[in-house]
Amino acid sequence: MDANRLDRTDLSLLAILQREGRISNAELAERVRLSASACLRRVQRLEQDGVLAGYAALIDPARVGLGLQAFVRVQLARHDTDAIAEFTQRVAAWDEVVACHALTGDMDYLLHVAVQDLAHFSRFLLDHLLNASGVADVNSSFVLRTVKQARALPLRHLAG
Repeated sequence: MDANRLDRTDLSLLAILQREGRISNAELAERVRLSASACLRRVQRLEQDGVLAGYAALIDPARVGLGLQAFVRVQLARHDTDAIAEFTQRVAAWDEVVACHALTGDMDYLLHVAVQDLAHFSRFLLDHLLNASGVADVNSSFVLRTVKQARALPLRHLAG
């Protein structure tokens, strides 16, 4: 779906669902001033069009034993199609990587890594990342404290 086809009601639905994913359809419909059936049809259309990509529970990493988070910048030795495909395939298989972004600039990828502790990070780095063929350089930064972690996109600015 083209972002220009999202109207104020769609954006309101999305904003509410980002903050309150477990809200009932009846409550959601009431909040956006739609009938329950019209609301359900819109949510289903947003799901089918891929605008609503899924639903998830937000988990505190430290409370489940993942007390160390790091951002790892990776530079590849080669940038041909095969090298990129091999690296991204490996990243997809590593549970420790919770997000991976391709970047512009001097590093090629930024990995968000969540692990138990420094020993776990060291094993991940040595056994997986540095063993991945095609990795030329790695630079890691550890999270000391999370100041802000917005889990919702700033949709209110799109409503013209």
